[in-house]
Amino acid sequence: MSTLEHPTSLVLASASPRRRDLLSQLGVQFTVAAADLDETPLDKEAADTYVLRLARAKAQAVAARFPGTWVLAADTTVALGTELLGKPGGPAEAREMLTRLSGRTHAVYTGVALAGRAQEATVVRTGVTFRTLSASEIDWYVSTGEPLDKAGAYAVQGKGGFLVAAVEGSPTNVIGLPLGETLELLTRAGVPLPWRSS
Repeated sequence: MSTLEHPTSLVLASASPRRRDLLSQLGVQFTVAAADLDETPLDKEAADTYVLRLARAKAQAVAARFPGTWVLAADTTVALGTELLGKPGGPAEAREMLTRLSGRTHAVYTGVALAGRAQEATVVRTGVTFRTLSASEIDWYVSTGEPLDKAGAYAVQGKGGFLVAAVEGSPTNVIGLPLGETLELLTRAGVPLPWRSS
């Protein structure tokens, strides 16, 4: 990762520390420059359409600031049926979300988009099944503060791992960046990777 004064050829358009950590695991050199956009879903917008629209918009907004680079952006949401569960507005909403997810299977969608020197995009869906949670488990988890800035009010890579009974599909997608699919996208676009030259 580098500073904005000396941008690398790849810019990650995200302020998420989880996405930074995941991309760093691949040994990819990148600069961070978050996009500031209205992330309100459109009326009756499907989860896959929503995350793809936002990922593309973030990538394009940041690409305009960094000509001659690739810009990678992602957006993740949790869907319970057709309802999108974003970040809770506070502890009460987090508790309500977790109560509704208890003992059920929901879907996590991430849109990943690349803009700049190349245009690529994909959407990844992962099924997540929660254990049946007691009220005391939910109260304790909410009291940790972890759910308050997470879509769906949980972090599978953190304390919230105990909530999950099963994951069907990409586990890194649930964290916020599906690594396998992102790697395929970067490869197709010709982004320099640690194991091959540009």
